[in-house]
Formats: sequence, C-alpha cells, structure tokens
Amino acid sequence: MEILYLLIPLGLVIFAIAIWAFVWAVKSGQFDDMEGPAHRILMDDDDPRIPGKKTDPGLKDRDG
Repeated sequence: MEILYLLIPLGLVIFAIAIWAFVWAVKSGQFDDMEGPAHRILMDDDDPRIPGKKTDPGLKDRDG
C-alpha cells in the first residue's frame, strides 16, 4: 500500500511532462503540415528533363 505514495505522484509528474511536451510540440509547429513532406519526397523538382517542365533561366545547363 505504501508504494502508492510513490507511484501516484510519479505518475502525475510523468503525465504533466507528457502534457507539456505535447503543448510545446503544437506551439512549435510540429503538427502544421503532416502530408507535405511525405508528398514532397516523391516529387523530383530538380530534374529539367521532364517534358513540359520549365527551367529557371538563371541556372546553367548540365551538358554545357
């Protein structure tokens, strides 16, 4: 029974730390865009050989 005197406050401290970590993650923008990075890795934005894709005129050609 005496173990409850240790486990209940310890559980409350761990719960408070978990709530604080969640609030910090929300405020720092960790959950702003969940799908963008997952889709961005599938898109190859730097390949000028894709038909119909316009290249930046400031970039030099890779061939010459």
